[in-house]
Amino acid sequence: MNQLSNESHEATGRRGECVVMKFGGTSVEDAAAIRRVSQLVKRRLRHRPVVVVSALAKVTDQLLSAARASSEGGPQSARETVERLRQRHQTVARELVEEQQFHCLWAELEPAFQMLDDLAGETAATGALLPEVQDRFLGVGEFLSSKILHAALLHAGFDVAWIDSKECIVTDAAHTRATPLWEDTRTRSRAVLLPVLQSGQLPVLGGFVGATREGIPTTLGRGGSDCSAAMIGVGLEASRIEIWTDVDGVMTTDPNLCPDARRITTLSFNEAAELARFGAQVLHPATIAPAMRRNIPVWVLNSRNPESGGTEIVAHASEIGRVKAITAKREVAVLDLEPAPSMASDLPRQVFEVFARHRHSVELLSASHHGFSLVMSAATDLPAIAQELRGLANVRWENHKALVCLVGEKIGRRPEIASQVLHVISDMDVRLICQGASERTISFLVEEARAEEAVRRLHELLFSTPAHVAEGLARVMYQPGGTC
Repeated sequence: MNQLSNESHEATGRRGECVVMKFGGTSVEDAAAIRRVSQLVKRRLRHRPVVVVSALAKVTDQLLSAARASSEGGPQSARETVERLRQRHQTVARELVEEQQFHCLWAELEPAFQMLDDLAGETAATGALLPEVQDRFLGVGEFLSSKILHAALLHAGFDVAWIDSKECIVTDAAHTRATPLWEDTRTRSRAVLLPVLQSGQLPVLGGFVGATREGIPTTLGRGGSDCSAAMIGVGLEASRIEIWTDVDGVMTTDPNLCPDARRITTLSFNEAAELARFGAQVLHPATIAPAMRRNIPVWVLNSRNPESGGTEIVAHASEIGRVKAITAKREVAVLDLEPAPSMASDLPRQVFEVFARHRHSVELLSASHHGFSLVMSAATDLPAIAQELRGLANVRWENHKALVCLVGEKIGRRPEIASQVLHVISDMDVRLICQGASERTISFLVEEARAEEAVRRLHELLFSTPAHVAEGLARVMYQPGGTC
């Protein structure tokens, strides 16, 4: 191998600092994947790696399924799921280490499965899945994977230390979607991890899991392992944060929709944050903000194809005025509000107070002199939100929408892009076209059933059509009597 074709990666490092390597679930899904991780870590040893790992692929979903089944009176179904998880982790562990080491490892893992059995019984007895209990269920996945990876690295000859992530990541008490407390997390992570690094050991810890100041376990929400890695990277002043996944980097769109999707070599922090916010699955939205805070480069890399080059996310965009990617966020709803004249000036404040009470966020807002429209993730409490708002304004709402978003630095300054977009999807029911205040997004709503078609058409226009053809189309549309 050519060291990840990585002299460019390594050039971002600063002497004496560490690199945080975060491995997602598909990167540790089985014994073969974990062996690949060992090789990738080996190639980073001189950069003092800190390894953060997700649960094995699909394990968090299975744990959540078991937790919900037990709360619905199905402890036996939950225990069957737990047993399947026990067998899977046992198989992976046996393939990675010798018999004697396996018995030592399993002595550490078996109590976690016993705890899951106990939690299933307790949850079935109460008939309710409390948020703090759900956190205890789901946090087991990262405990298991980090212990297995720790054992595999030991077996491979690394000087490695397992770290309980609850000692590093300090959060508020918002169970199932806790927010890390920045200063506490920075202080704790430095106190715990710096001595390990200074001793020459390689720390391994699970992502996704934290604890309150009082030590009560929490989780950071789905995809929170990325956020854990970013918080630790910033706390340790890492030279870079690497997010290892199963794709070659951030792509121009979902390759499942467009097989000709391309790898983006460089993104700005702001572009990456917009992509994450509008539905791109490669990065968790909370990953970018901590790295931006200390200007630490983030790399998105493929553990199955480390030579692909990946995507580097840095402070400043490499190209201005060009669409970098297209994303579609499904399962959104739009809420239209027409205020009574006496309520118009105070309506926005009251609306956002209603959303705050329901702990529901707004994705996008579009205003006019008649009222405004809110785009949000569809939720079971949407009818209740609408009912509460009816005391303030005339309310209409629709489900089954998708928010399609084009992202690129300062694309809002190029009106021909919006014209090209509207021309390509002119036969669709498009509404709520919005160019963000940042000038780096152009977004619109379509029917959810046509979202994939819209993305494919736009991707062909923006990434497959030769530039001179696209520019010619724009000129035609701007001429008198043109299409738009």
